[in-house]
This record gives sequence, structure tokens and C-alpha cells, in this order.
Amino acid sequence: MDHFVSMKELTEKEIIEFLDRAEMFKKNGTHELPGKYTVSNLFFEPSTRTKMSFEMAERKLGLDVLPFEAAFSSTLKGETLYDTVKTLEAIGVDALVIRHPEDGYYEELIGRTSLSIINGGDGSGQHPTQSLLDLFTIREEFGSFEGLNVLIVGDIGHSRVARSNAQALTKLGANVTFLCPDEWADEFKSVNDWDEVLESSDVVMLLRIQHERHGGEELFTKESYHEQYGLTTERVLRMKERAIIMHPAPFNRGVEIASELIEHARSRIFMQIKNGVYVRMAVLEKILKGRK
Repeated sequence: MDHFVSMKELTEKEIIEFLDRAEMFKKNGTHELPGKYTVSNLFFEPSTRTKMSFEMAERKLGLDVLPFEAAFSSTLKGETLYDTVKTLEAIGVDALVIRHPEDGYYEELIGRTSLSIINGGDGSGQHPTQSLLDLFTIREEFGSFEGLNVLIVGDIGHSRVARSNAQALTKLGANVTFLCPDEWADEFKSVNDWDEVLESSDVVMLLRIQHERHGGEELFTKESYHEQYGLTTERVLRMKERAIIMHPAPFNRGVEIASELIEHARSRIFMQIKNGVYVRMAVLEKILKGRK
């Protein structure tokens, strides 16, 4: 495997292999890769969890991490992403983790560079490592995916997390339902009433409203959104006995989820963040060891 950019291309077998390897890392800790590899993290959108999680994973694998700050790079002088990538290739970098606001940015890079590309999130397209860590967290809880009912709630049409997870979960045998305002459903079939889906859901995954992708148009106040589409303290009482709460974060307290539920006994939000390190170790290892 030369690149890791989307969940669409992964087979069920490949997904499970990534999860198994991440589980090994979680049980056994640090595992330095033999040989010498250099990676760099190119984040052209804000990130806390994904960027820092990749950096921790890279250090645990003993990789050399070449710093890159988009705000101080030549992209501000008009340099294209392709030319930035070719520059880092010439310097001797082996792999790049890239987050970029353009959907499918990686399509112009693959086949035109010897670097391996790992997608840290592209616009409203894909977020494959987030999907893997979500899958890992769900499997830890339930042991398998077959027949699970996963409810994804929020700004569905703008969410790369929703797209990646829907593709992967369906492939693994789970049932995925979307809950959102009709205006945010995009190509997805959705419901807009909690009463239809809450009590049958094994996983309730909340998404934030991506204001930066709405062009200034706001359908709700924070209060009205929370009342209609947020996971409230009243709604959590109606969840199935073993059902869990997930969120890719950053979360907005009192909007898509009540503040009291962030660290509720049902919440796996911070466990998702923890699991992200092991999943990204598995991805980095697979990509770097598979380089031609």
C-alpha cells in the first residue's frame, strides 16, 4: 500500500487488519520501525487532535518528523500544493500527512510523486484515520459490527467523518442512519426526528456544525439547534442500556451535545482520541513498510 487517502478503496479484510494492528500497539506500547524514515505533517486547516495524534504516533514509531507550518510556508507566496510536495520529495521526506480544504486534493498528487500520501482530512470528502479510530472504539465496545445500529447526527452533508464512517460501517455489516435538518443531508437519506431512531441505536455519534463551510448562512441559534438536534440530558435517558456516545471533536458544549454528557459514563469521546494514536501508528507502519 503506497498511500492511505480514503475508506472507499479499503476492503473489509484491510480494515480489520488495521484494527488488529492498532490493538496490538495499544496492548504492547511503543514499537520503533526498523530503518530510517522521515515524515512531515502538512495541515492547511486548523487541527488539534489529528495533528497532535499523528505526531505522537510518529514519535512512538521512532520516525524523524520534519516540522511544517502552513502559515509560514511558501504557499503564502502562491506556491501550489503540488510544488510544495515535490520540494519535500527532493529534500528526502518519505511520507506526508496532509489536511487540506479542497475535496480530493490528493488526486493531483498520486502518481506524480514518490512520496506516500496519508490523508488527514480533505474538505468535506474523507477522513480515513478518524474513521479507523471510530471503528476501533466501536469494536472495543461491541466486539463486532454486524447488525449494530449507528446513528450519526449533525452537519452530515459537510462532514468527511460521516462519509468515511458510512462507507466503512456499511461495508462491515452495521446499519447507519443519519439524523439532520433536510438542508444538511446532501446526498444522504436522513430522518429529522430523534423519536424515530434513538431507542434502537447502539452508537450515537454527534457531529459539530461546520460553520466555516456554510458561507455565513445560519439555520439555527445554538439553543434552538440543541433543543431540536442536540443530545440532551433528557434524551440520553432513553438510549439503549449498552449504547455509547461518540464525537470526533472538537465538540461544542450545549450545541450538539450537552456539556454534562462529554464525560458521561456512556461517552467514549476521550477514548476515541486515545485510540487515534494507535490507529495512526498502524497506518504509518503499513504505508512506510510498504514503500517501493
